[in-house]
Amino acid sequence: MRAKRTSLVHLIYFSRLNLSSDPQLRASQLGDITRQAQKKNEFAVITSFLIIEQNFAAQVIEGERMSIQETFNRIAEDQRHRDVQICEWREIAKREFVHSFKTGIRNSATETLFNKASLLPQLQRGTPKAGVIHSLAIGLQADAMSKQGIDHLFI
Repeated sequence: MRAKRTSLVHLIYFSRLNLSSDPQLRASQLGDITRQAQKKNEFAVITSFLIIEQNFAAQVIEGERMSIQETFNRIAEDQRHRDVQICEWREIAKREFVHSFKTGIRNSATETLFNKASLLPQLQRGTPKAGVIHSLAIGLQADAMSKQGIDHLFI
């Protein structure tokens, strides 16, 4: 028997970032990305998790098929991204991410999760696996939620 088709999808992509090497300017640019994406994602009812690893971005975005297509087109045209490539585009039964836009950046608190994922070498080769990006995003979300005292999600 065929599975029921859904219009709920997730898209996983990666790109190289065109951001400043100056730490203060880079932080400001990431703040701009966050504010713009959160506003647009809330309007389009999209949930997402963006991973920043050095000069690379990898993101899982979830939502209705048309909203995801429009969002990805906007990302692909954004001058802050280059070499944007889709790793996975598939239907999903339910959302796994809670926020309209959340970011995970390697720092002392997230170092263990980033090291375990070993995503950077894959990004540098241009061959990241969708499962690695997805697992790291799920792990970073779970870590952030547990630090807030939330031990499970009802999505």
